[in-house]
Amino acid sequence: MKHVCVCFAAVRLVFTHTHSKIRSRAQNLLFLKRFDEFCSFRSVLFCSHSVLKRISFCPKRSIRRFSFTVTHSSKISVSMDEPESTLVSVPVLPGEKRPFPEAEPDPAAKRVRVEEEEEESRGREDEESRGREDEEEHQDEEEEACDEEEEESFADMMKHGLSEADVGIHKFISEHTGFSGILKERYSDFVVHEISRDGKMVRLDDLCVPADVEEPSPDLSSAECQTLTEEQKQKLTELQLFKNKEGTVAIEVQEDSKEKRTLLHRAVKLLFPGLETKTEDREGKKFIVAYHAAGQRALAAPRKHSWPKNRGSFCHFVLYKENKDTMEAINLLSKFLRVRPNMFSYMGTKDKRAITVQEIAVLKISAERLSHLNKCLMNLKLGNFSYKKHPLKLGELQGNHFTVVLRNISGSLEQVEQAMTSLRETGFINYYGMQRFGTTAVPTHRVGRAILQNNWKEVMDLILKPRPGAEKGYLVKCRQEWALTHDPEAALKKLPVKRCVEGQFLRGLVKYGKNNIVTAFGLIPRNNRLMYIHSYQSYVWNSMVSKRVEAYGLRAVEGDLVLRGGSAHVLSADEAEKHSIHDVVMPLPGFDVIYPTHSVSVIELIDLTLTISSRCVCVCVCVCVCVSTEGKYRALKMEFSLPSSTYATMAVREVLKMDTSIKSQTQLNTSWLN
Repeated sequence: MKHVCVCFAAVRLVFTHTHSKIRSRAQNLLFLKRFDEFCSFRSVLFCSHSVLKRISFCPKRSIRRFSFTVTHSSKISVSMDEPESTLVSVPVLPGEKRPFPEAEPDPAAKRVRVEEEEEESRGREDEESRGREDEEEHQDEEEEACDEEEEESFADMMKHGLSEADVGIHKFISEHTGFSGILKERYSDFVVHEISRDGKMVRLDDLCVPADVEEPSPDLSSAECQTLTEEQKQKLTELQLFKNKEGTVAIEVQEDSKEKRTLLHRAVKLLFPGLETKTEDREGKKFIVAYHAAGQRALAAPRKHSWPKNRGSFCHFVLYKENKDTMEAINLLSKFLRVRPNMFSYMGTKDKRAITVQEIAVLKISAERLSHLNKCLMNLKLGNFSYKKHPLKLGELQGNHFTVVLRNISGSLEQVEQAMTSLRETGFINYYGMQRFGTTAVPTHRVGRAILQNNWKEVMDLILKPRPGAEKGYLVKCRQEWALTHDPEAALKKLPVKRCVEGQFLRGLVKYGKNNIVTAFGLIPRNNRLMYIHSYQSYVWNSMVSKRVEAYGLRAVEGDLVLRGGSAHVLSADEAEKHSIHDVVMPLPGFDVIYPTHSVSVIELIDLTLTISSRCVCVCVCVCVCVSTEGKYRALKMEFSLPSSTYATMAVREVLKMDTSIKSQTQLNTSWLN
């Protein structure tokens, strides 16, 4: 038994030295504690001195396996189970009395220290966990406080929004009793399908890319085919495929005659589309020089100048979008395609808080490139691709088809039926809707009025100054920076998205300076610039119609205008008796316009060199209705079609007889939820 004790003591000493290099002090103490317990004579029984015993020990989370062997030869081998393990031998001579190593601390004291260190580590872990919990609770409280602040700030911001009275919308023409209902509680409650010029509803039902039509092979005579050698054809092919960096290929005319040169010109143009030819004199000889029609730009960007001739220049497609306005969607597409927004054309702008389907055209962008965007865009889908030779123009559409859901309606079935009957027979006042004037406290028609007054400093101030109302955070920071510094470059740095109106205007101010506001304003896309003018026209028209209905009611009177042969005609007293309010039109203010001759005429005389049109005062609607009575709350679903530039929200306004602005609807929705 004495030899066994010596063996275990030696093993303990060797392992303490080896194990301490890869373990911390606490881990070493924990190992020694377990080793001493394991080696206790009360728990390990050896039958005799000559017994061969192998013991293996693998502590928890150990990365090495330690083993030792006790043999009759009194030689102890210690090894680590690693590829390059070393063997440590401690010889013990027979009959020699070898003492134990220097006194080690008492195992009980070790256990006390280990337990103390374990308690300290557990205490530190508990403190850290409590600290993390406190931090998480603190973060949760901060997030809740931020959420409350955001909710409060949003409610406060909506109080500064526009109401219908701010944009000239005042009158109703129906006699039924109105009722309350929530419009656009979800963006899916407002679905719009464009009606094209041929009267068909635009739908997205095909995501496939159309196959290219093969170009017919040119009909060349044998004489024309023989005019070019194989070497010349090879060089022309490389030039056509933009592999010839020189940019031209010169072909010497062997037999100088007009007929020979004509054959060469025709052969090059027919065999190699995209190449042009010219005749040059070089050292007394005639040469036919072939070159790209696009010049050096074709060599710099070959993909832009390799559009097939048999393909229309414009790719038309159907755009399906959710909760985005048309300009936002166009800016997003132009960003991914790396083209300017003015490369796109469309027949009308659509609401943001809605699901809309409309036709878009883009110049020389292939359907294949457009279809790839379906993989990376959210809430946008493109399809029904086709190539045509013409773009789209504003107002070319026949109209729009609407599916509108009003939630939590308070009216009875009788009230709903009366409202629908009135909408079919009497119609509604054809006001320009709230979408025309923006959603913030600075309406777009004020910018338009400043433009017409040639007050460009006010234009800059109205577009860039801080404003109350719901806006994206980066726009708020940009406006705050502009108010503090009036530095366009510093304000522009606050915008991660430079394609918005504010970003384009600031880029112009950085490029041309704050003293050249008109030129800087020109960097804003043309459709956006016209939006301000059209918005002011719409404001004047709304105000004129409200005064007209207030003064003369729902009948045609002397001095009103009607359309005859596409032009406005002033009614006499006798003619007025033969017409109704549905025949009366009111012109948009502008240059060389015929206005009504009665007391309600143009509120402000404006000189505009824009395309002017007249607009019907009242519109009747053929509407299909479905009322949902299941559940606690009722909903009204309306489906109808309207002519171009007629707002469905104004039809809903006539049904409900209440304000349909975002400001009013938000307050109604908030009070209902509370």
